[in-house]
Amino acid sequence: METQFDQLLDFPCFQTFRVLGLADEQLTSVVVECLQIHAPGDYAPSLKPSAKGNYHSLSLSVKVTSKEHMETIYTELSALELVRVVI
Repeated sequence: METQFDQLLDFPCFQTFRVLGLADEQLTSVVVECLQIHAPGDYAPSLKPSAKGNYHSLSLSVKVTSKEHMETIYTELSALELVRVVI
């Protein structure tokens, strides 16, 4: 992944990740479980359903320590079966 996070951010810092996934009751727990592996912490995700109810949007603030750490989180969250997009 070729990003310029290191030029834009001073690490360590908190970054808000938005995760768009299927409207499944396990989406929040699967995302938080993945984050606990890569960035352990207490998470209080904000959940917002889509207009038609097919998708959910999660917002989570995560402490990232480096460009590589941030890229790993994007990659791992994107690989989850219920997740469609990570912003």
